[in-house]
Amino acid sequence: MEFDGKVPTRTLGPGGPEVPVFALGSWNIWDRMDAGGRRALMSRAVEAGAAFFDVAYYNMGPHAEASRTDLLFGETLRELSLARSDYQLCGKLWLWEYPATGFAAQMDESLARIGAGAGGPESFDTVVVGDFFGDIDIAQVVRDVQAEIARGSFASWGVNNWPAEALQLALDTARVEGLTPPSFAQLKYGLVRRSMAEGNYYGRWFGEGTLALQASDAFEGGILVGKLNPKRKIGADVGGIRERIVGAYPEVLRIAESFGATPAQLGLAFCLANPATANVLFGASSEAQLNDNLGAITLLESDGADAIREATAELWLDREVRADGLWESPAA
Repeated sequence: MEFDGKVPTRTLGPGGPEVPVFALGSWNIWDRMDAGGRRALMSRAVEAGAAFFDVAYYNMGPHAEASRTDLLFGETLRELSLARSDYQLCGKLWLWEYPATGFAAQMDESLARIGAGAGGPESFDTVVVGDFFGDIDIAQVVRDVQAEIARGSFASWGVNNWPAEALQLALDTARVEGLTPPSFAQLKYGLVRRSMAEGNYYGRWFGEGTLALQASDAFEGGILVGKLNPKRKIGADVGGIRERIVGAYPEVLRIAESFGATPAQLGLAFCLANPATANVLFGASSEAQLNDNLGAITLLESDGADAIREATAELWLDREVRADGLWESPAA
């Protein structure tokens, strides 16, 4: 399916910005293309109204990779001479070395690497705070986020795979102290992984409109679009179900073809069929791949959310995986 219009927008949660329903990620993306490919991809995203870029400096914990992806992103922005109004930015604040490495230092370094002061952006539109681990002073995290909002580093924020009790404490702290609460959650979500977003972990917040969902890792590192043995580093296998996901690909392909769509279009349309989803974060690494992904909007508009969810109902493979990666019975 083809798409030649402008990508629709949704609100990234209460108090969050209006954003395109598609977002381009940075992990292992901008460093997988040559300069011409980066310019072509970014230009097409701007043209289609999908210029929402998730950009981070991967330098801590399991992400201590000496990655150049954010540097290459900034170079491409300057090569195209894009105005700040042409695109939106979602940054990352890492908790791996927090509070020893504070949020102000992280923001300054991340913006400097993109090119702040050299034709690059001076701030992000929003940020994701993650990855969560260990004993974190959640109330202080909310206060430190507020300090960065006051400093002009960004205007809103979300969380990435936080435990439910930690997220509730963040929401409560913001309410009691009059601070800015998180407006969205970036979660693994797609055809095969639905438990965190649709189950008891985050589903209640999405259902009541407290948070919006930013879906990520919808293709399981490329497996669900036919790259059954990915060579690059991909997201964690929560619950240990990756072999089952590989085994599900033929059915994904069959269902997609029944709609006259590609597996990527089916996967993205599924995410957008959930009204809680504000946007879907994916790692397109070419203009052609982005164009194919855009066809998901046509699929959703032509066939509708109900038909897509009904056709893909049996692909939900993590029904019994808890947010911490353990298994439980469906009744628990």
